[in-house]
Amino acid sequence: MEERSIDRLSRYIIFAGLFTIVAALCWYFRSVLVYIIAAFVVSLIGAPIAKLLRRIRIKGRSAPDWLLSVLTLILIFLILGLVITRAVPVVTGIIRDASLLNMSGAGDGQVLERLNNYLIDIFPALGPEFNGVDFIMEKLSGVLSLSSVSSVIGSVASAVTSLVIGIFSIVFISFFFIRDDSLFRRIVVSLVPDRLEARVGSAVGEIEGLLSRYFVGLIIEIIGVALLDFLGLWLIARVGVNYAIGIAFIAGILNVIPYVGPLLGEVIGVVLCLIIKYGTGAGLDVNIWLFALIVFAIMLAVQMVDVFVYQPLIYSTSIKAKPLEIFIVLLVAGHIGGAVGMFVAIPAYTVIRVIASSFFPNLKPIRRLLQS
Repeated sequence: MEERSIDRLSRYIIFAGLFTIVAALCWYFRSVLVYIIAAFVVSLIGAPIAKLLRRIRIKGRSAPDWLLSVLTLILIFLILGLVITRAVPVVTGIIRDASLLNMSGAGDGQVLERLNNYLIDIFPALGPEFNGVDFIMEKLSGVLSLSSVSSVIGSVASAVTSLVIGIFSIVFISFFFIRDDSLFRRIVVSLVPDRLEARVGSAVGEIEGLLSRYFVGLIIEIIGVALLDFLGLWLIARVGVNYAIGIAFIAGILNVIPYVGPLLGEVIGVVLCLIIKYGTGAGLDVNIWLFALIVFAIMLAVQMVDVFVYQPLIYSTSIKAKPLEIFIVLLVAGHIGGAVGMFVAIPAYTVIRVIASSFFPNLKPIRRLLQS
C-alpha cells in the first residue's frame, strides 16, 4: 500500500513538472501561439466560405484545395478592406466636422484667450503675464527632444515591423488551416497519448464546429446591429447617410464587447449626433434634448432587438449555453480581464464546456450543467 502511494505521488510530481515545463514553453513562445490561435479563428470564419466555394463545380470538378484556400482568404480580406475603406473615412469625416463647429466666439483665438483668463482667475499665482499656449509649447519642446523623437520613431518602426510579421504569419498559417480543415485537429491529437486520440479528436471537432458557428454568427450580429442603427438614424433621426453609416459602424463594432460595448456605443452615438446637429444642423428639427432622447431611443430599440433576437439565436445554436451561464461567465471574465476578458470569455467557455462534457461527463455538476 505504501509503495502504491509513493508511486502515485511520484506520478503526480512528474505530471506537475511536465505541466510546468509546457506552461513555461507556452509563455516563452506566446507570440507564436497568438498567431496560431488568430489563424485558427480566421480559418473558422473562412470554413463556411470554403465549403460554399467547394460546391461550385466546373465540368463536374471543383477547384483544388489550395486555390479554394487562397480565394477564401482573398474574400475575407476584401470584405474587411471594403468595410475599412468605406466606414473609416466616414468616421474621420464626423470627427472633422465636429472640429469645425460654428460656436459663438470661437474665431480669432477668443476661446484660447478666455481659457487663459479663466486659468489666471482660478490660479492668481500664475500672474497676469501667464500665457497658456507659450507654457504648453515650452513643455512640449522639452519633451520632444531629439532623443525622445528618435525613441518614438524606433518604437513605431518596431511596432510596424511586428504588425507586418504578425499579419503575414496569420495569413500564412490560415492558408494551411483552410486548405486542410482537419490539420488543426491532427496537430492537437498528435500531442496526446494514443488512448485519448479518439476522444480528443471528437472534442476538437466539436469545438471547431461550435466556434465556427459562433464567429460567423458574431459577424452577422455586428452587421445586423449596424444596419438597424443606420436605418434608424437615417430615416428617423435624419442625421444624413454618411453620418448614419459612421455612427452605426462604431456601434456595431463596440457591440462585440458584451454588455459594456452596447452601452458605450449608445453613449458615443448620442454624443456624436448632438455634435453633428449643433455643428452642421443635420437632424430632426426639434429641441436638442428631444433629439438626444430620440437618438437614444433608436439605439436602445436596436439593442433590444439584439438582446431578444440576435443573441439568443447565436448563443443557443452555436455554443449551446443558457443565458444565465453566459451572464455569469461574462461577469467573472470581466472581473478578471476587463473588456478583453469579456471578449474572449464565450469562446474560452465553449472550449472548456466541450472538454468537460467529453472527459468528465459523469461528474454531477457538469452533468447538471449540460442538462437541457
